Order: sequence, then structure tokens, then C-alpha cells
Amino acid sequence: MRRRLGSPEQLILAVQNNIACTYEELGRSEEALQMRRDVYSGHLKLLGQEHEETLRAANNYAVSLEYLSRFEETKSLLRKIIPVAGRVLGVNDRLTLKMRMNYARALCRDGNVALDDIREGVATLEDAGRIARRVFGVAHPLTKAIEQSLQNARAALRVRETPSPPGSAKDIYIKKDYIYIITRRRLGPRHRDLRVQ
Repeated sequence: MRRRLGSPEQLILAVQNNIACTYEELGRSEEALQMRRDVYSGHLKLLGQEHEETLRAANNYAVSLEYLSRFEETKSLLRKIIPVAGRVLGVNDRLTLKMRMNYARALCRDGNVALDDIREGVATLEDAGRIARRVFGVAHPLTKAIEQSLQNARAALRVRETPSPPGSAKDIYIKKDYIYIITRRRLGPRHRDLRVQ
């Protein structure tokens, strides 16, 4: 992106963030991710790790990572910034709660995690949900998003805790507000999709 003389760096980062949003809307997720990484890096250099704009940029970057199923990177980034957000903004802050929700979603969507990680995701969402209900009320969009994520996480946990019949395997996909459980049988290419809400 061509930088104009005299434009403050923060304005350039804001424009880059808007471009990343546009890329996402156009389905150009890899380009959006690259832009989100640049925006986060720019805020980090310009404002430092503890500035609210840096934390917001980090959360946006984490959301892009999760969308592309880069769960290890998502979890690593959020493990690093959630304690900072809690200390700087407070545990009741909207952004801190969003980060915790996104961390829990990444835990529950990762098909390679241990059962204990999904349990951690459920516990994180239960705690974030309690805080959101108390601070924002039950009708607030963030409270509703956390509650929907909690339902999905509990469904994923139930599926993982339920033993599979011999000769089958389960994959769990959470996309948007639904969980898709794909059961594959060794006895042929047939499979069924179950939509759990």
C-alpha cells in the first residue's frame, strides 16, 4: 500500500484493517490474514503490547487465524495476549471476554486436541458467559455469542466423550453457529452429517 507523506501511522493501520475486512468479505482470507498480521505488528511497534488498539488488532489477527483453521497459532497468540488484556482492560471488559471466547472456540474446533482441552474450552466459556451475563445482560450480542459457542463446545465434548462404534471415526467441524459431526465408516464411502445446535 502506498503511504502518503504526512499520514499518521495509526491512520494507515486503520485503513489496512478496513482493507483486511474487505478481503475477508471477498473470500480472500489469506490476504486478509497477511494484512491483519501487518496491522498487529504495526500497532505493537507503534503503541506497545499493552495498548487497547494493539490488543484489538491481536484479537482480529487471532480470529483470522482461527477462520483458516490455524489453531495452534491462534491458541499461542491468545494465550499470550489474554493475560495482558485482563491486566490492562480488566476481566469484565468486552474485548477480554471476546478473546477468551475465541480461545475456547479454537480449543474446541481443533480436531487434534485432547479431551482435556475441550473441557478447558467449555470451562472458559462457562466463566466468560457468567461474566457477560452479569456485566452486559442476557440480551447483549456478546453474551449471546458466548452462549452459542458454549452450546457448540458442550456438544463437541459430548461427541468426544461418547465412545465410537468399532470401525468408525468421528470428525467435528464447527462453522459459524453449527457443529457438523462427520461419522466415517470403514465399510464404504457412505457418511452422514448430523447438525447439532
